[in-house]
Amino acid sequence: MKKTCLFILPSLFVVMLDQASKYIILKYLPINSAIEIIKGFFNIVHVRNSGIAFGLLRGNGAESISLIITIITMIITGILIIWAIRLKNRDRLLKLSLSLIIGGAIGNIIDRIRLNEVVDFLDFYIGSYHWPAFNVADSAITIGTILLAIKIIL
Repeated sequence: MKKTCLFILPSLFVVMLDQASKYIILKYLPINSAIEIIKGFFNIVHVRNSGIAFGLLRGNGAESISLIITIITMIITGILIIWAIRLKNRDRLLKLSLSLIIGGAIGNIIDRIRLNEVVDFLDFYIGSYHWPAFNVADSAITIGTILLAIKIIL
């Protein structure tokens, strides 16, 4: 039980935080609107992404692309879950990294199934240089991937 808790609990936390934050955005912020939080640096926005990371592959045929992305993400997530279950307890950094990636993937899969696109709302920028909007799930996937890279390098 302890073996699986090391990756289930962080994944569940990511999914719950991701979905709760997206619920708030969907309920209280009209689509394509923004609230300035830190002038010249950070906004809360409500945008949708039917493509993959950073809005790539969105546009014509978005529904087909979204379905393909959802299926591929579900397959990869399943593989990561099996990998995490088979890991030994001493591989805590690896389990945590996989847990964050799995939680983030599930958060975005829920959006794709419910909305056929992903809700993004964190908008960082400096002047006219914008980082593409993202969400809690994207953040967890990024942090998990960085931790995985550190584990592989070490």
